[in-house]
Amino acid sequence: MLQDPIFAKEFVVPDHVFVKAHKSKAYFKRFQVKYKRRREGKTDYRARIRLINQDKNKYNTPKYRFVVRFTNKDIVAQIISSSIVGDLVLASAFAHELPRYGLEVGLTNYAAAYCTGLLLARRVLKTLEMDEEYQGNVEGALDGGLDVPHSDKRFAGFKKDEKQLDADFHRNYIFGGHVASYMRTLMEDEPEKYQTHFSDYIKRNVGPDDMEDLYKKVHAAIRADPSTVKSTKEPPKEHKRYNLKKLTYEERKAKLIDRLNALNSATADVSDEDEDDE
Repeated sequence: MLQDPIFAKEFVVPDHVFVKAHKSKAYFKRFQVKYKRRREGKTDYRARIRLINQDKNKYNTPKYRFVVRFTNKDIVAQIISSSIVGDLVLASAFAHELPRYGLEVGLTNYAAAYCTGLLLARRVLKTLEMDEEYQGNVEGALDGGLDVPHSDKRFAGFKKDEKQLDADFHRNYIFGGHVASYMRTLMEDEPEKYQTHFSDYIKRNVGPDDMEDLYKKVHAAIRADPSTVKSTKEPPKEHKRYNLKKLTYEERKAKLIDRLNALNSATADVSDEDEDDE
């Protein structure tokens, strides 16, 4: 007999207690691993299904979504639609294209992300021959002209308490004002760190006072010519190989014969040395 100290209830332990095996052989036979991109943390399939679901009465009309991915050295922006055979890319833009428009440094910050989005918007509208009809906002914060559902909560300058976006604060970020203020802080407090942290800016004579004019010129250049330029870089003649080439049967046979001959010659040399010692 056992007694619960709290409720003072009595219960009887049976003579034979059977413990059920929760993860039996049958469990592992039915176990199904998650998708590879889910395991890698790249795709949220619950969010993806909401973006690609299309009503049946749309008659196979593409449903486009704006996809942005950040890497350590680049920003990838794409307009994609889904089909049964896979995802189809309508247009894409990359941060590594921005040096063509005059922006050679800071290709992964907030202002560069805005430039990449602007480039993609103007590029897709020009591809569809609608760039003249949809100009976007050409004064202040430059918008590309696409209608992308979004929330102001995602922008820099949104105040949770007031539930309102500070447009001036956001404009400051678009034109690299946060980078300029950090540059001024380092110049005054830590000059050595400024020399190393902003070495690329210093090489190109870009100071904190030049930041807004630089991004204005980049925005104007993107609007002037958002078209894609084919790369002039020649493809490599020999592709890198990271694994061993698979040998044919004849090659494996010849390799084995060479190894046996080398082994026999080494054994013969050892036996000759033993005879000389005797």
